[in-house]
Amino acid sequence: MSTPPTSTDTAPAPAAVDSHPGILTPERIAELRRAFADNPQNKVAQNAVTQTPLDDVALNREVVTGTDHTFSNLLDDWKVTNQKRSGRCWMFAGLNLFRPGAMEKMQLKDFEFSQNYCLFWDKFEKSNHFLEAILETADRDVDDRTVAFLLDRPLDDGGQWNMFVGLVRKHGLVPKAAMPETDSSSNTYRMNGVILSKLREGARDLREMHAAGSEAGDLRRKKDEVLDAVYRMLCIHLGTPPTKFDWQWNDKEKEFHRDGEMTPQQFADKYITLPLDDYICLVHDPRPTSPFGRTFTVEYLGNVVGGDPVLYLNVEIDLMKKIAMDAIVGGDPVWMGCDVGKMMQRKIGLWDAKLYEYGELYDTSFDLQKADRLRYHQTLMTHAMLFTGVDVVDGKPRRWRVENSWGEKESGRKGFYVMNDSWFGEYMFEIAARKDALPADLQQALEREPIVLPPWDPMGSLAG
Repeated sequence: MSTPPTSTDTAPAPAAVDSHPGILTPERIAELRRAFADNPQNKVAQNAVTQTPLDDVALNREVVTGTDHTFSNLLDDWKVTNQKRSGRCWMFAGLNLFRPGAMEKMQLKDFEFSQNYCLFWDKFEKSNHFLEAILETADRDVDDRTVAFLLDRPLDDGGQWNMFVGLVRKHGLVPKAAMPETDSSSNTYRMNGVILSKLREGARDLREMHAAGSEAGDLRRKKDEVLDAVYRMLCIHLGTPPTKFDWQWNDKEKEFHRDGEMTPQQFADKYITLPLDDYICLVHDPRPTSPFGRTFTVEYLGNVVGGDPVLYLNVEIDLMKKIAMDAIVGGDPVWMGCDVGKMMQRKIGLWDAKLYEYGELYDTSFDLQKADRLRYHQTLMTHAMLFTGVDVVDGKPRRWRVENSWGEKESGRKGFYVMNDSWFGEYMFEIAARKDALPADLQQALEREPIVLPPWDPMGSLAG
């Protein structure tokens, strides 16, 4: 009696490996090896890069020596702040925007609003925002792309201009002395991890309760249980945010001043000297699907439930430059967002579109334009900072002064950077600007219903 055939007896023979048109054959690899060895320039580049950091080899000395750190219009005479090991750049940039007016009003040489206070409320509001989104999408499969996105990114440190404004409107501000930094505010990774675990656990419970037919009231009670735990965790990590505090100070002439007991809302009302409600977020998105002169929003991007949505107005890059330049010349710093790591030399504090000669080093070209870099995931908004100066030649900006929030040590010139205008066009994405700086047609465009981008669109990336 013959034995039944095994699965290997009946399985079809695999196709020959070298029959696939995309296979890297030994002959092709040998050809590449010969071509590399035959070009002396490759050997020189190999010798350099194997012993020296890539950016030191590719650094364009002509750009470095041709860039000055002086500006025809300079606003700052203060020290930079330091977000340390956190992603709070958008928050630091927003608070830094308010600093000059507050320092002038209090006649202080140096002053900081509490970044930790804003961080606390951002984390708590984001937790609530996430759980509301989970309830809203509870009918969808857990592998639905939107649900998967929500579960992946509910508590990042980042944010957008409108999110910052929403926090200030609702919770006010306090001086740094009233809620100073903690270990977790300056290094958010572990705190984020444990709170994220609790939020995902809450998402599971809410989705399972919804699937089992639980009443709306029961779902709300479960959500409140999760938020109770998150609030407790935030207090343990960041301290309890004050509801009132006593404020008094000595100014730069050593004169004593006392405001007495204040609430965060009272403090914000008194020491924010810019018209916060007059600002709009302008973006430059040159993708074919993103028409200029239209407003955009990103689905599920936000923090304060019930607050104003994140709203962008897409404008041409030259208009964005002019509005930013005019604001600085008029005496106002400018909040902005960009792709910070591209063509940047951190130690000397310099950005330029041709700062590194990668093409020359590798004997190839890198020709993705800004729109395609967005479409093909090569660029996105990664960092927010403040423009505090501009060098204007013949009515146009030549370079920009940037206040960063990475501290003074080994970061630019005591934390300040210079951005050549060539970089602005390629890697700048947004600024916060006053509405009255816009042409009349664009002011009217603000009233149109915004185009809704999906949650994963790169225009929402600064919140990551």
